[in-house]
Amino acid sequence: MDAPKLIAEQLLADPRVAEATRLLTQAVTEYASQLSAQAADPQRTEELRHLLNEYANLRGNSLFFPYLGSGAGRSALVELLDGSVKYDMITGIGVHAMGHANPELVAELIPAVLADTVMQGNLQQNVESLKLSRELVALAKHHGAKLDHCFLSSSGAMANENALKILFQHRLGSQRVLAFENAFAGRSMVLNQVTDRPKNRVGQPQTMAVDYVPFYDARSDVDSLHHSLRVLERHVERFPDSHCGFIMELVQGEGGYYGAPREFFVALCSLLRKHNIPIFFDEIQTFGRTLQPFAFQMLELDDYADVVTVGKMTQVCATLFGEKLNPKHGLLSQTFTSSTTAIVAARWILRKMKEGAFYGEEGRIAAIHARFATRFEKLHQKAPDKISGPWGVGGMIAFTPFNGSAEAAKNVLHRLYDAGVIAFVAGQNPARVRFLPPFLSLTDQEIDAACDIIDDVILSLEIQD
Repeated sequence: MDAPKLIAEQLLADPRVAEATRLLTQAVTEYASQLSAQAADPQRTEELRHLLNEYANLRGNSLFFPYLGSGAGRSALVELLDGSVKYDMITGIGVHAMGHANPELVAELIPAVLADTVMQGNLQQNVESLKLSRELVALAKHHGAKLDHCFLSSSGAMANENALKILFQHRLGSQRVLAFENAFAGRSMVLNQVTDRPKNRVGQPQTMAVDYVPFYDARSDVDSLHHSLRVLERHVERFPDSHCGFIMELVQGEGGYYGAPREFFVALCSLLRKHNIPIFFDEIQTFGRTLQPFAFQMLELDDYADVVTVGKMTQVCATLFGEKLNPKHGLLSQTFTSSTTAIVAARWILRKMKEGAFYGEEGRIAAIHARFATRFEKLHQKAPDKISGPWGVGGMIAFTPFNGSAEAAKNVLHRLYDAGVIAFVAGQNPARVRFLPPFLSLTDQEIDAACDIIDDVILSLEIQD
């Protein structure tokens, strides 16, 4: 005899819930369909300015963009409080991969809204947390990586902190970590040390020693590899048995969208294996956006993945690790795992990634990259002194504006914003304009419309000295 249905199961099976879901998604779709790219309403501009000033006073500093959203959108389009509708090609720096107001996701989130608690955590979690962990582990192990465990967390910084805690406990007595130059790992007290940006650490005490290794330089392929190996060997010889691990971004995001060939990583990882130093792939930004779900899978580095972190587009962040690194009880715990809606959204995103034809050389992500790249290359032919590139891989695209100065990049970003395209900066010397578009919903028409605006802005600007 079957067990009686749980109250939760009865609630979600209630026809009123199904009808409410239908009506809500219908309403969202109907109103979102009215959106089209447009400039700000002059009557609303002054109101937005006052709100932005108030928010700046509350925060202690102003926002990078004068951005306060209304809550409405459709795919790449987003409506702001000033009435403008812009093409969002940065998606919260890679978070909103599903696009704005995705009606499929709205329907998926209704059960989460009806759930008993807003947040889930270490002491009390619902079954969605188990299912999400199971799905992340299965995806990570798809090509043989020995990643048996998954610890969920509410932010990418916390996922990376948990990874470092695991590594330090595994390598008892270690006090240092290895990282690439121009790395970005987060902004916590510890991760600020790994992030290779001195200005982010002004006034902060040193909490951990970091030894940097040069990232791949395509301008000197073989020499670059040999130089990185020499520097790594020197660090290991100078501080024997002192490194908990090497944290690697396989595509440097904040560093400027630099990638490297598989051979570069294999050589470094082989040397790390020789010295029994664990390898930590930071995929907070790359997860889902390269030509495979994980960048380490795209580069066939599964055998070297000891610890992997994911975040941003997953909504819930996670630390994945193998059995040999499984920490002692008590090391990892969090009051907040994440919200129920974020956990349900994460499962929907993973399902869309799996069911859609997004990956591989002929996948949708490769096609999105190619479409942007073709447009940027054509623009370069028209104005070779105003744009160079493109750089990046998959759903991570960037170009260098003018002379690559921070001032040039900032000027282009704000001109693009005013014209209706939202992007962001990446890298220093050169500084680049980068894009992390909502690839799960993005259409070719949206790419073309955004690129038309980019063309107009770049061509209208004077060449910078």
